[in-house]
Amino acid sequence: MSGDVRKYYWLAAILILIGGLWLLSEVLFPFVAGMALAYLFDPLLDKIERWKCPRWVGAAILTLFAIILVLSSLLLIIPLLNTQLVELSVRIPGYLNEIQTKVLEFVATFQSHLTEEDVVAIKQRLSSAINPEFISWLGGILSKIWDGGVALLNLLSLLFITPIVMFYLLRDWDRIVEVVDSLLPRPHLLVIREQFSNINSVLSAFVRGQVLVCTILGVFYGSALSIIGLDFGFIIGLGTGLISFVPYFGMLLGFVIGVGVAIAQFGEWVTILAVASIFCVGQFLEGNYITPKLVGNKIGLHPVWVIFALMAGGTLLGFTGLLIAIPAAAIIGVLGRFSILKYKAGSTYSAPKE
Repeated sequence: MSGDVRKYYWLAAILILIGGLWLLSEVLFPFVAGMALAYLFDPLLDKIERWKCPRWVGAAILTLFAIILVLSSLLLIIPLLNTQLVELSVRIPGYLNEIQTKVLEFVATFQSHLTEEDVVAIKQRLSSAINPEFISWLGGILSKIWDGGVALLNLLSLLFITPIVMFYLLRDWDRIVEVVDSLLPRPHLLVIREQFSNINSVLSAFVRGQVLVCTILGVFYGSALSIIGLDFGFIIGLGTGLISFVPYFGMLLGFVIGVGVAIAQFGEWVTILAVASIFCVGQFLEGNYITPKLVGNKIGLHPVWVIFALMAGGTLLGFTGLLIAIPAAAIIGVLGRFSILKYKAGSTYSAPKE
């Protein structure tokens, strides 16, 4: 097979793969979730296997542990989140009206320095920004998100198929790796192995580390906001931590919601600044200590690239796309850097000017 034919062959294979993922995106989620869990737990299973424990027994133990963890979350944490989300969605219109009142009071203190036209324009902008349609939409958005999340979690495929996929992949992970390795073209074996190793390093550093980062941040934000006495502080903090895998977006969203609730609830600058400082401290700890320690500074995934991958994956394939966005970003990033190195080492880059 000539080089040009091989290029078209691989291009066709990639297009078929992308098309298949798009067509089957609605049924792929439990399988992709099972693969993700198997990848996360495989290093732990390798350690268990070193203790002379049969691999299938270790896979069964870890799968059972994952099931218990998910069910515990469903039974203990989710009812609390459900109650707070429903109540928060009901109280959002009141919060927005309270914020509007606070802003108008703040403007009134400087009214002597403003013209009558300026005051009227500010009031009109606030009224147009906080209109009934906007309040209804914002008040119901959390309930819609929650309803979608519960519907997803209640899918029988997710609850029953995912553990089965996780168990079999964990049990046969090493065997699958051997089979894939045996199919690699021998002339390029070392190069391909090196790229797979780089991809695995990036994924393991980002995914496994980011799970711990999000958990730590969720506990920190939720505990700190609850101690201050912020309404719905636990759910705001936990949600901020859980979506912190999207660089900066999680903290900014939590900051806006937390400070907004603080303005409506307290109206005192000391408490408002205390809420704001919690998010600033959390961001400082994440950027300077937690993420460098657990994830590393040289994972090769730029924050902008991560945000784009998540948005593109979610838009194209929904929840399935969110799961495969980071692996796809890691693969493209590693292969892109490899291609750049090959290009710079080639004659096209270094050829002398004629």
